[in-house]
Amino acid sequence: MSQLLVATRNLKKLDELHRILVTIDLGDVQLLSLADVPAYQEVPETGQTFEDNALLKAREGARHTGLLTVADDSGIAVDALNGMPGVLSARWSGGHGDDAANLALLLAQINDVPALRRGAAFVCAAALVTPDGVEDVVVGRVDGTLTTEPRGDNGFGYDPIFVPTGHSRTTAEMPAAEKDQLSHRGRALRALAGPLTKALATSTGAH
Repeated sequence: MSQLLVATRNLKKLDELHRILVTIDLGDVQLLSLADVPAYQEVPETGQTFEDNALLKAREGARHTGLLTVADDSGIAVDALNGMPGVLSARWSGGHGDDAANLALLLAQINDVPALRRGAAFVCAAALVTPDGVEDVVVGRVDGTLTTEPRGDNGFGYDPIFVPTGHSRTTAEMPAAEKDQLSHRGRALRALAGPLTKALATSTGAH
């Protein structure tokens, strides 16, 4: 059985990554997370782009564990903020991963922006790095608009204020399976399916 490391300790993101990965026919594979390698310290997200950060995390995971490693970096790009928060999405309010504070700050910053100018996009870069240094990185994107207040209890991050184009509900109001089909993370991981399937086919998972 091959092993695949999903390089994150964010439990909500990990759950979503696992949900998407199991819908891709990867064969007989054991999915591991950083919780399975407790001595491993996640590297800081110092890249200037989502692709930079995804590759940085995947490279470090493969180097530390000797396993095929998938990592992602994602965030929201708001038109009225010239594409920000972007790679700073998880720490927009200062601390890392404070969803409520990040949401409140972003909504305050675009409080006076009219509905027609509240465009935004969720962007996700997903990277695969093999122990012998083969790298692939892809990007998934979904466009939409921002609400004026949070709606829905599913998802995480900026899901409660993001309505994908062509839909009336936020991604936090959608069932998980529906969100995964159209989400930036779902699109990125499905785009990575070819290289991932190929890498798993040539891996024994024993390192």
